[in-house]
Amino acid sequence: MTRIFAAVCGLVLLLAGSRLGAQRGTYTTSFSTAENPITEGGSWLNGRSVGLDWSDVRTTPGLAFGTQSGNAGYNDSVAILQGTWGPDQTASATVYTVNQQSGDVFEEVELLLRWSLSPHSAKGYEVNYRCTRGGSQYAQIVRWNGALGNFTLLDARDGPGLSNGDRVKASIVGSTITTFINDVPIFSVTDSTYKSGSPGMGFYLQGASGVNGNYGFTNFTATDGNGLVLQPPRNLRILQR
Repeated sequence: MTRIFAAVCGLVLLLAGSRLGAQRGTYTTSFSTAENPITEGGSWLNGRSVGLDWSDVRTTPGLAFGTQSGNAGYNDSVAILQGTWGPDQTASATVYTVNQQSGDVFEEVELLLRWSLSPHSAKGYEVNYRCTRGGSQYAQIVRWNGALGNFTLLDARDGPGLSNGDRVKASIVGSTITTFINDVPIFSVTDSTYKSGSPGMGFYLQGASGVNGNYGFTNFTATDGNGLVLQPPRNLRILQR
């Protein structure tokens, strides 16, 4: 009986520690709590609160979206998961998009792979999608190199565009990064600059203000294939800034 109790206690401690500990495995959320910036019990790091030069991601129940002003350049709203993740990663999310814009107004949803974030430095791979399907849509894979506005476009394609409820996915295996819409691969690139880091999400706005709530994610999942399924803790303390 003592051995069984000890084994159960050990498993509980292992799962509790895995929230911020060695191998994250899988993290999934539907953004049940309103937070600005998103933390979900300390699970996320944000672009403004940690990176200083970028913007935070916020949530209302059922939706994550950006806080970027839309006229300050490449200070995207970004949030990455804490903990140590395996190098082969997949991030996926369901897209919310209404009142889609065109012309000089750009609304992008972003999936992040192998990211690191510290004051005045954001590094990793961004897989983004313009929230439209009116002929000006695109999907891009971008490498962020550290400083604000320092990035390298690795490739871009027109893609099928996005409608409300579509699913986007990005994966990195070895040095190959692949972008998907509704589980259909759009294209792949290879880049070996970053070997490790965390998955995350982001949003970009250019040419408009006050429309951040028109696009975002209704859920998000990240995995590195290590098998543990983690969710945000319940009864989160709501943080407002």
